[in-house]
Amino acid sequence: MFSLKTIAFTLMAVVIGAHAESHTVTFDNRCGRGTPMLIQGPNVLSTGQPFTSNGPLISAIAYLQTGPCLFNGEGCTLVETTLVNPTSPGSGSSSDISLIPPHAFNVAAGFTYNNGCSGHTDCTDANCPTAFHKPDDTQVQVACQANNAGLTIIFCG
Repeated sequence: MFSLKTIAFTLMAVVIGAHAESHTVTFDNRCGRGTPMLIQGPNVLSTGQPFTSNGPLISAIAYLQTGPCLFNGEGCTLVETTLVNPTSPGSGSSSDISLIPPHAFNVAAGFTYNNGCSGHTDCTDANCPTAFHKPDDTQVQVACQANNAGLTIIFCG
């Protein structure tokens, strides 16, 4: 039989462990125009301010709103990211740039991981080989296997 003290300690450990994971996305807009957008599902997480997720950040997108971009980045250069602490080899964070239609090049974009990973990529024109142009271009994904990885997204870098 479990004692009340054992149950309380176990619950406290679970709560502390659940809050230990944290990921921050920051923007570096060098274009001199536009509004950086960070979107997750139907939610706007940031319009240029640093955003910190206390836990995994799953399936977020970012783009520079220069006027023609629709809510999910259609018509613009898209950065896609999932920031999550790895639970097994290969299960950590992954980020990429997408130009798969209806997304299209509008500004140069890139990103770099921080907090334990040195992975980065840049896309400076519509034909850049570091972006998804079709769904099976999976070699362009940049992984990070560090806990609490953050991402800096750079426009016009």
